[in-house]
Amino acid sequence: QVRLVESGGGLVRPGGSLRLSCVASGIAFRLYAIEWYRQAPSKERELVAAITSGESTTYTDSMKGRFTISRDNAKNTVFLQMNSLKPEDTAVYRCNVRVGATSYWGQGTQVTVSS
Repeated sequence: QVRLVESGGGLVRPGGSLRLSCVASGIAFRLYAIEWYRQAPSKERELVAAITSGESTTYTDSMKGRFTISRDNAKNTVFLQMNSLKPEDTAVYRCNVRVGATSYWGQGTQVTVSS
């Protein structure tokens, strides 16, 4: 059974940093691309960043230069380092993996950026 578990969210002041983790189980982790999404209240879900099995990365424009996605295949973990956080980064952050035609999601971790 595929399972994703996110952690690392919390309350941080504007300009601060957080490091999110997504631990996967039930898959040959190194073979799959992993994506981070976020959804703020009353807003649509949006892609934050993605990393392929070959460690190529993509970012949504508003996150470029502030967020860094990386992976540790030995730990079945994808990280999202978030720096220079802004109030508009407040959202639930979830990771996703597509295995064949099925998309799996973690439960999410709340990030709140506020003074």
